[in-house]
Amino acid sequence: MRIVIRKLDAEQPDFLARLSSVLDFEAGEDEAIEQAVASILADVKLRGDAAVLEYTNRFDRFSADNLGLLEISEQELQAALAQLAPQRRHALQTAADRVRAYHGRQKQECGSDGFTYIEADGTVLGQKVTPLDRIGIYVPGGKAAYPSSVLMNAIPATVAGVQEVIMVVPTPDGIKNPLVLAAAAVACVDRVFTIGGAQAVAALAYGTATIPQVDKIVGPGNAYVTAAKRRVFGTVGIDMIAGPSEILVLCDGTTDPDWIAMDLFSQAEHDELAQSILLCPDADYITAVEVSINRQLPLMPRHEVIQASLTNRGALVKVRDMEQACEIANLIAAEHLEISTANPQHWADLIRHAGAMFLGRFSSESLGDYCAGPNHVLPTSRTARFSSPLGVYDFQKRSSIINISESGAQTLGKIAAELAYGEGLQAHARSAEFRLTDAS
Repeated sequence: MRIVIRKLDAEQPDFLARLSSVLDFEAGEDEAIEQAVASILADVKLRGDAAVLEYTNRFDRFSADNLGLLEISEQELQAALAQLAPQRRHALQTAADRVRAYHGRQKQECGSDGFTYIEADGTVLGQKVTPLDRIGIYVPGGKAAYPSSVLMNAIPATVAGVQEVIMVVPTPDGIKNPLVLAAAAVACVDRVFTIGGAQAVAALAYGTATIPQVDKIVGPGNAYVTAAKRRVFGTVGIDMIAGPSEILVLCDGTTDPDWIAMDLFSQAEHDELAQSILLCPDADYITAVEVSINRQLPLMPRHEVIQASLTNRGALVKVRDMEQACEIANLIAAEHLEISTANPQHWADLIRHAGAMFLGRFSSESLGDYCAGPNHVLPTSRTARFSSPLGVYDFQKRSSIINISESGAQTLGKIAAELAYGEGLQAHARSAEFRLTDAS
């Protein structure tokens, strides 16, 4: 078993074109999926509980006759937590505590208390920050279980002050993952329903007799879930449309090559479309990493997925120096960026675009996925150029405060009227002019 992973040289004249071909990813819209999702959304909007129950019974092989039977009680969540092995429960609780502590600090630092200020004429301006009333969390189920996804989506919401957190998770054949349920208990999720797919997104977006409508839907899912989230955006908010997972490693050639090879594996094992790229100025080191990749690959349970990912979307890139590596990193704008070097902060100061930065040889991306504290829901597919990690701010909204004094209305009224007349909006102008003390 050997991976033929492409090697690029940043000094070659065709480098940018070749890099673009590596980065190129068009999620596309599968017409069959889009049509199926549109039909499911319309049906749930029309028939509510009955439609959700019908699709859940069909796709997850249930035979329930009441959607209420698919809600998991608080007692069952707490029982799942109590039954965890002590070491695993400790790990889950510690991860939750760290995520909660980080987002608590984030809330303090991000202006979540709002502000006001008073101008010389007594006019008061400012901003009020309020949490969303209710949010929905989609947690994937079936082949894999993601308790970390529960923590990363629910905890920032509760820290933000969201009043109610509704979680949906598919449980094909009725098989519930106890660690996911335990995570829901630790994260203080309010209600959990064992439904999934586009029908779960529709239920959260539109509301049914059993499932309350939410204000925002967050969390990852398959192509049907992603298509559904895209379609309901506007009726509710969503976190983001996420693409395949990515890791970009900047290395100066002094880290153990086995570590770097495994870091590349850590994303490649997600799925065949995941992307792992190494940038390094040392050609001999790149060769050492390639040797390590092929030596360790057969030991990986998901070696076929890793092989496909690295072969089709991976790359080992020789750069002129670390400055050039940082330039290329800003172009790639990766979801996860590891800076595995001496003095990593020096290079981090040159980075403008990355979902999350992991600084130093001991900061493996996997720690960020589970327990470091910062959120692991990150922008992908170069959207880190204009998007941020999921955070407390995603579960809050801001209202402007405008309290114009009588004196302020005399000055601002004339300005507003002049601009309104310029736009041809006479009622706007007259509304402002009525408040002028010298209005005729």
